[in-house]
Amino acid sequence: MAWPWLQLCICLQIPGLYAALLLTQTPEHILTQTNNKTEILCELKDRTGVYWYRWSQERQHFEFLVFYNTLGKTTYDTNVNQDKFIVHEARSQSSYSLHISHLHPSDSGTYYCSTSQSSQLLLGSGTQLTVVDALPLPPKTTQTPLSKKPVSWITKSKAASREGPCSPLVWIPLAAGVLLLLLGLIPIAHHLYRLRQRLWLRIHRQ
Repeated sequence: MAWPWLQLCICLQIPGLYAALLLTQTPEHILTQTNNKTEILCELKDRTGVYWYRWSQERQHFEFLVFYNTLGKTTYDTNVNQDKFIVHEARSQSSYSLHISHLHPSDSGTYYCSTSQSSQLLLGSGTQLTVVDALPLPPKTTQTPLSKKPVSWITKSKAASREGPCSPLVWIPLAAGVLLLLLGLIPIAHHLYRLRQRLWLRIHRQ
């Protein structure tokens, strides 16, 4: 099929802004595992057929995959597995989705949807597909322990002096207790003094 390649060479000379007005391709990046399946969406302003291409970074060339026309007919390249690449159409939204199954790392690349406009082929923005055997694990988050500041001997001595025998927390309650004891002894001392005076008067009267 030489004609898709001829149209593709022409489309590379067309500004990307014009293509963006006619078609929108999502998502931009896909990262998935081997043997999974994925989907790429292409929305068109006009209901026309859609081409799908793949750019292989390893082989450094574009590869035509499949063409889906307005009549629902699918045309594959000779080397493309028809069970792997399937195109679905949503007629109400003029959108096409490329379903890729049984993914393998060799399927990695940038996939482009494109449409024919005035005998020219317009490319979408591209979707970079990366297929790996195992997804990378998220980095482990470790909490930094709170640093314990060393206590100098001056700080220890100040703390000991505040908590020692001369600490206000010690002598204030002690002084209050002594004061209460003295206040309680005053009536007793006064009573003993009067009792002593009475005994002294009795002795002298006799």
